[in-house]
Amino acid sequence: MSEKERLEIEHNSNLKFMEHETKKVDTTMTDHQVAAEFDASGLRCPMPILKTKKQVSSIEIGEIIRVIATDIGTKKDFPAWASRSGNEIVELVEEGDKLIWYIKRIK
Repeated sequence: MSEKERLEIEHNSNLKFMEHETKKVDTTMTDHQVAAEFDASGLRCPMPILKTKKQVSSIEIGEIIRVIATDIGTKKDFPAWASRSGNEIVELVEEGDKLIWYIKRIK
């Protein structure tokens, strides 16, 4: 078996798929240079957005912050906030009840 085949088999055995509607999300591919992390677990609307906004302003333009949330409302709130504020949602990874957001500061 070649090294490439071995790595492909290893990668495929490590994939963690979560069904979201008819889409599968590969949570093992996340590889972002994260400048800061904020855990908003347990916070309810509007606190995840308010605290994330403050945390994003503390990183440099172009950097990425990782935000962990458990409030399902962030699925609507974060993209709307990012659109209004001019920031970018790089990725959303769902792991159990946790929503892990990667947000890039643009402005």
